[in-house]
Amino acid sequence: METALRLFRERGFEATTMRAIAAEANVSVGNAYYYFASKEQLIQAYYDRAQAEHEAASAEVLATEGAFAARLSGVLCAWVRVSEPYHEFAVKFFKHAAEPSNPLNPFSADSAPARESSVAIYRQVVDGCTDRMDAELRAELPELLWLLSMGVVLFWVHDQSAGCARTYRLIDRTVPLVDRLVGLSYLPGLRGVTRDFIEVVRELRE
Repeated sequence: METALRLFRERGFEATTMRAIAAEANVSVGNAYYYFASKEQLIQAYYDRAQAEHEAASAEVLATEGAFAARLSGVLCAWVRVSEPYHEFAVKFFKHAAEPSNPLNPFSADSAPARESSVAIYRQVVDGCTDRMDAELRAELPELLWLLSMGVVLFWVHDQSAGCARTYRLIDRTVPLVDRLVGLSYLPGLRGVTRDFIEVVRELRE
């Protein structure tokens, strides 16, 4: 998988063959296909590993912080940290993952296991927080936060600042806004707005 990521970065995803990956990794083509039936499966394996690294990097903040904003910020920043070594690869690979019909699209059926694992992290963010919030919104929030994280990913892919400083700044500026909106969700005068928003989300999901 490491060899595949390097070749994808150097030669491009389309130009890199399974035979070239096997040769560079010093394994037979048959052996490579035994473990990975396609280049797409190699990328899915990368998704799975990146997800595991994100979970590990988020463990401390989820174990020690109770406030929603601190938990969300910690998890988003943890993703940027563990993804930094793959930034150059992500920049070149993004056009493939962005295609709606591509199995490597994060919204595709093939990416469902990695997507569900990622949503589960944001479910931990919500379930473990001590903040008061609307019950219906609490149920929908993990998936909404995952969608927010996809926006952060898109920004990160195009971020050329040193150490992805602009992405960290985006998180610093966005999380307080989300926190404020979530905090207002349980207020009597805004519950109707919250319900309308949730209905829109559910309709779009269908």
